[in-house]
Amino acid sequence: MVAPPASPDKKNGLTYAEAGVDIDAGNRLVKSIGPLLRSTARPGADGAIGGFGGIFDLGALAYRDPLLVAANDGVGTKLKLAIDTGRHDTIGIDLVAMCVNDLIVQGAEPLFFLDYYATGQLDPEVAEKVVEGIATGCRMAGAALIGGETAEMPGLYGSGDYDLAGFSVGIVERDRLLPRLDTIGPGDRLIGLASNGPHSNGYSLIRKIVELSGSDLEAPAPFAPSRSLSEALLAPTRIYVRAMLDALGTVESIKAVSHITGGGFIDNIPRILPEGVAARIELDKIPFYPVFDWLRRTGGIADTEMLRTFNCGIGLVLVVAPAGADAVSARLREAGETVVDLGDISPLETDPVVFHGALEPREANG
Repeated sequence: MVAPPASPDKKNGLTYAEAGVDIDAGNRLVKSIGPLLRSTARPGADGAIGGFGGIFDLGALAYRDPLLVAANDGVGTKLKLAIDTGRHDTIGIDLVAMCVNDLIVQGAEPLFFLDYYATGQLDPEVAEKVVEGIATGCRMAGAALIGGETAEMPGLYGSGDYDLAGFSVGIVERDRLLPRLDTIGPGDRLIGLASNGPHSNGYSLIRKIVELSGSDLEAPAPFAPSRSLSEALLAPTRIYVRAMLDALGTVESIKAVSHITGGGFIDNIPRILPEGVAARIELDKIPFYPVFDWLRRTGGIADTEMLRTFNCGIGLVLVVAPAGADAVSARLREAGETVVDLGDISPLETDPVVFHGALEPREANG
């Protein structure tokens, strides 16, 4: 005989909500962010939400011989800075940027994006601000936000804490995939696209420097008095997708592109170089913004460490055929990017990235 259900007495009457998970709050969040997802609709995705998986219709695109390119990332401990200061409106842009910039450097057009939001106790207001930023980033990149996951895990995350991960898929014609390693050789030019600041890398060191300096995050930034320190340090990662798609679609000279993220110049540029060559970079061309100079001076950081930890003012580095360098630069400027002539490709002698000159404070003027 089957035993009847237990009575909801004090011993056996616990609910999921009493354990710290509010299903109703999650459902309210899903309902509230529906318009945000619909705002990112694009050919292949209508921005609908509610299924068990996001759907994208590749048949809506006119590609001949396509390859799919996938990327996932987070925003590191920049997220902690957003949480501590209560500034949640731009961290979602960072999340999208870190993924779609990894796609565009391989020549891939971002198609769609999914996010993962994990927290100890869901605060719908905070979560909606984060998703607003994600939707903004998706619109900037031309990617559809087709779904995601919200996980409420009491006991795993502290009060007010949350974590983010992003996932994106892009598409590129097989014969347009980057890098084209077999075409790169001495004499090719290096073109840099200016960053918005530290983007989303090096924030464990940044937070340590802020702590040791005793700086007030809500006081005017020492390097930018018109903004608070927290506002300046939370400037969102620049999304290069639309400008790069325009350049890739109109100029044939781009051979490779490197996203300057964790590892800076020293670790990221060799990823797009064939054997036997080196990237020769003129440091006096880099727009070493005041924020980087403040970090260097306040933290007593050596230039080599700066160049391996931060982008130092350059978000993307392009390898371009010398005959097409001017045309590529002009196209990117027309698309709103600040373009820097960084140096060239030379025969390998010692290290795959060689620096000349010194890092000095300056603003981008390209």
